[in-house]
Amino acid sequence: MRRVIGITLGLILLVVVIGLLARVSGLWGGPDGPTARRFLQWARGDEAQRQALVTVQRARCEGAPFILPADGFIGLLYNDPNGPYSSASPHQGIDIFSNAEPGLTPVYAAYDGYVTREVEWRSTLIQRVPEDPLNPGAQIWLYYTHMADEAGNDFILDSFPPGTQELFVPQGTLLGYTGNYNGDSLRDVWVHLHFSIVKDDGGGRYTNELEFANTLDPSPYLGLPVNYTCRAEVMQCGVDLCAAQ
Repeated sequence: MRRVIGITLGLILLVVVIGLLARVSGLWGGPDGPTARRFLQWARGDEAQRQALVTVQRARCEGAPFILPADGFIGLLYNDPNGPYSSASPHQGIDIFSNAEPGLTPVYAAYDGYVTREVEWRSTLIQRVPEDPLNPGAQIWLYYTHMADEAGNDFILDSFPPGTQELFVPQGTLLGYTGNYNGDSLRDVWVHLHFSIVKDDGGGRYTNELEFANTLDPSPYLGLPVNYTCRAEVMQCGVDLCAAQ
């Protein structure tokens, strides 16, 4: 009986390990890539190791207009070629993974702007910034998503119910909390915030955030090296790390 129990427990552990590797491989293009290696360190590490990967940047980096909208491990970067994306369609924002359960890590407005929540959006807000602080005369949009649990129960504040249009919020306003909602997809996701900067269509509307060409590199806006081509082992303020690319 003990042998049977031991074999059963061993098989369960094997399945868990295979599942973890499959998740990482599926999201980040295999366990040998730099993104996957850092994420395995995050997933397997003890509390101290995980905390060492967490970026907390509540104040603006010097010379940068935005604050980081959530604390966490910035595990998937802008222009990242890995994972459900390809080199033809790289990651169009950043994913900030929470070191907590769904619904606990706060999400803040990265900049002043006008918040909209479309009626059908369960976990998403978009914020219009009339004047791009780095490109005067242009309008941009800030996209925040995955703010709900797996079942679609949202963690967005009641101040932003479905149908909200053009509600002004200043930088640092609490918007909600990170979650792990992934729509109707069967692909599991970790608790995180997906944040991206979306271009305007020239007519006062946001473009399709899923298309990489419609997004901007968040690095100079955050003052952090969050572009895959100039990534750093430790996220620290320093626009020049990406501006030089």
